[in-house]
Amino acid sequence: MPTVSVKRDLLFQALGRTYTDEEFDELCFEFGLELDEITSEKDIISKEKGEDKAKGASDTVLYKIDVPANRYDLLCLEGLVRGLQVFKERINLPRYEKIIPAEGEGQRLIITEKTVQVRPHAVAAVLRNITFTKERYDSFIDLQEKLHQNICRRRALVAIGTHDLDTISGPFTYTAKAPSEIKFKPLNQSQEYTASQIMDLYRTDSHLRHYLHLIENKPLYPVIYDSNGVVLSMPPIINGDHTKISVNTKNVFIECTGTDITKAKIVLDIIVTMFSEYCEKPFSVEAVEVIYPNGKTHIYPELAYRKEKVKPELINKKIGISETPSSLAKLLTRMCLKSHVIGNGNNIEIEIPPTRADIIHACDIVEDAAIAYGYNNIQMAIPKTYTIANQLPLNKLTELLRLDLAAAGFTEALTFALCSQEDIADKLGMDISATKAVRIANPKTAEFQVARTTLLPGLLKTIAANRKMPLPLKLFEISDIVVKDPNTDVGARNYRHFCAVYYNKSPGFEIIHGLLDRVMQLLEVPPNEENGYTIKAAEGSAFFPGRCAEVFAKGQSIGKLGVLHPDVITKFELTMPCSALEINIEPFV
Repeated sequence: MPTVSVKRDLLFQALGRTYTDEEFDELCFEFGLELDEITSEKDIISKEKGEDKAKGASDTVLYKIDVPANRYDLLCLEGLVRGLQVFKERINLPRYEKIIPAEGEGQRLIITEKTVQVRPHAVAAVLRNITFTKERYDSFIDLQEKLHQNICRRRALVAIGTHDLDTISGPFTYTAKAPSEIKFKPLNQSQEYTASQIMDLYRTDSHLRHYLHLIENKPLYPVIYDSNGVVLSMPPIINGDHTKISVNTKNVFIECTGTDITKAKIVLDIIVTMFSEYCEKPFSVEAVEVIYPNGKTHIYPELAYRKEKVKPELINKKIGISETPSSLAKLLTRMCLKSHVIGNGNNIEIEIPPTRADIIHACDIVEDAAIAYGYNNIQMAIPKTYTIANQLPLNKLTELLRLDLAAAGFTEALTFALCSQEDIADKLGMDISATKAVRIANPKTAEFQVARTTLLPGLLKTIAANRKMPLPLKLFEISDIVVKDPNTDVGARNYRHFCAVYYNKSPGFEIIHGLLDRVMQLLEVPPNEENGYTIKAAEGSAFFPGRCAEVFAKGQSIGKLGVLHPDVITKFELTMPCSALEINIEPFV
């Protein structure tokens, strides 16, 4: 959950009244937030850097408030105050207005084809005749950073640029150029650099170095120019110093570039709705015409309002209350979802404002109604269906086996469910196509390419990492393996396997065989062919020829045991003989 820091006195001033810490904590809880910490700038610096560094820092009380990750409209003081004021029914939700300038008078942003391979999308808007104060300006900058870390996914999906419109002239061009062809003075720098030099300059910067990887390997870098060739920004890294905004800025040009057009539109809507409050005409935003490479045009910001219908019975049933349709409509209106009853009380029509991109489904509306009603006000009721909780039989069997296997002198290991293709195929002398392994579509490392089809490689790798331990090494694991199964709805199936490995100077086949007999004794499976278990000579690519047996129980093959092949032992970087047993325990449940 994002944490928003606001100055207590400034917050109370905006709310029009003061609260005790306990009262404000209760208000936050009612609104679905959490007052996480009450601190000050001095305390924060003291904790992070020591008391010496904190000298001279402000003693102003700060409230740190935890906000749900999907409530982008509450990530700044302006949105937080607006939401709380509407919730307490002190103000009505404002209506956001998009002003489209007369033809030829508005700003335009032209996107070229060169951006397609880098960051193809861009949206823009203008906050006209805005009045900043130091606090408003700081909040404006802080909101951008909060959005960058949240919905923008650290600028990977969207990067925000804000510019003093009075220092530049449109139309603006969003294009991509070779790094050597881009040259400008970055924000707060004293000289010009090429794009390559800028990347080197910020490689050690504690803040910006985290974003360099987004474009540094691209042949072309994205860049935005004005009609005079002045660089506004090189997204997603840095803005130009020429267009730097300040407390005295009156007209702000906002551009959002990215790889996800939906997220870019949401981010733009949030920024302009939060700070249009300070424009000469409150809650109005000047639109910008964006021209795409194919010649099509679109007006941004969209500031789209949409309407949804939800039945009162659904809301009451899901929450467990029995409110009238009009009461439910009032609850939703308090959550910034303007609502009214239609159709003789059969439906509630809800208007979703552009600030509430988190409302996707009817369940989101139900959740807001529950918050406004108050979770503590919902009466607890005994469920109409009586059930008795019980442990899954397979898990119960697993737990019981673990205890007895440990008593038999074996140590339990828990290994990764994902592994490399080499571990379950090449190292065991098999072809990957014969394993029925489920592949990971975009593995982050070579170690996590497939879901394991056997527990054996994990135990052998564990032994390899513990070769310095005293011999013998006796390990076991009881966990799931995964194999493809076209007959299931997800195309794969889990099986609970038991695997044990004995590693010593001698193979110790009799130890592993004895462990199998002990497991079967615990499972009350007698050693006979009719209704018990037997072992029969078999061959396995992972086992030494003539030293492998297949285990049969209850009329089916459940696994194998034997002495591992020297090639397998060598490939897992082991030097001594090893015996192993692996069986499927699901038939015994």
